[in-house]
Amino acid sequence: MTQTSHKILLLPGDGIGPEGMAEVSKLANWLSAHHYASFELETDLVGGAAIDAHGVPVTDETIAKAKAADAVMLGAVGGPKWDRVDYAIRPEAGLLKLRKELDLFANLRPALVFDALIEASTLKPEIVRGLDILIVRELTGGVYFGEPRGIEILPNGEKRGFNTQTYTTSEIRRVAEVAFDLAGKRSKKVTSCEKANVMESGKLWREVVTELHAEKYPGIALSHMYADNCAMQLLRNPQQFDVIVTDNLFGDILSDEASMLTGSLGMLPSASLGAVDATTGKRYAMYEPVHGSAPDIAGQGKANPLATILSFAMCLRYSLNRGDLADAIEQAAQNVLNSGLRTPDIMAEHCTQISTADMGDALIRALETSLFLSMRATGASS
Repeated sequence: MTQTSHKILLLPGDGIGPEGMAEVSKLANWLSAHHYASFELETDLVGGAAIDAHGVPVTDETIAKAKAADAVMLGAVGGPKWDRVDYAIRPEAGLLKLRKELDLFANLRPALVFDALIEASTLKPEIVRGLDILIVRELTGGVYFGEPRGIEILPNGEKRGFNTQTYTTSEIRRVAEVAFDLAGKRSKKVTSCEKANVMESGKLWREVVTELHAEKYPGIALSHMYADNCAMQLLRNPQQFDVIVTDNLFGDILSDEASMLTGSLGMLPSASLGAVDATTGKRYAMYEPVHGSAPDIAGQGKANPLATILSFAMCLRYSLNRGDLADAIEQAAQNVLNSGLRTPDIMAEHCTQISTADMGDALIRALETSLFLSMRATGASS
């Protein structure tokens, strides 16, 4: 039986981005060579690398490739080399343009605590042990994109900066649908966060989410929480949450807070999803590590590739319908960490420090073992 070949566009970016992406390429090629899946990988430029080559942070040709691919894997972008470029063509503008052109409105940020790294969290182990939260952040609306916005000079000579927080029913509804659908595959619990007590956009958000829940998702438990209370509860009792859905501004803040519960940004993946095409069933999607480009350690083999590899696992789960491989990769990451292998960012006493490439190799060895055992167990039971 011939396997479907999945077209993946790799955009390594800047700094340590190419090092993490090299390990994803290595892993994808290993999976293809061993017939677990089939991938067609294409690499292009984004961010500072694209500015250096083309004068813009992402070209129209790259955007077209992203739309033609089954999914996009993105590395980190930016660095001090490009700090003085015009704001409109800074490296991060390439990321924003990709999100806009692909209409990636739902950002998924898992906060998963690995047992082997539990001591790295700033919270007590008993608070974060086993933590598995998914934050669904609306990504293309809200105060970051609302109009009018700007800085004006008042009659008395003072300056006033202003931004507009705005959401439509359809913008709220579509991101809430993503959250409810994902919760249905997890613990069937959604917490919707806003500031309905002081913001009209928050009041509308609560109304729309409540109506959608009653209409389509009665089997999912829904609760509402003010965003400031959610920030406090994430530190007080994070285990109460499963899926959190919230707007662009609050999602930006809450997802960063939740990420620090895990102890290391170097371990955290993310996904940005578009709408499902009603005809083809395809959705645009981009997957990227949460960490930055870390230019100070670029090229030294010190980067932790696991966030990028786990982003690839999310790609397998949400874009390619290969949850089996995603589970195996996530378990392999757990096993590698349990064995005491560490990159410098997560190094601990009594552990062994290894390079970026060595971590990628170790994960593939662990994956090979887990897939072999899984196949043997399946064969034995059939």
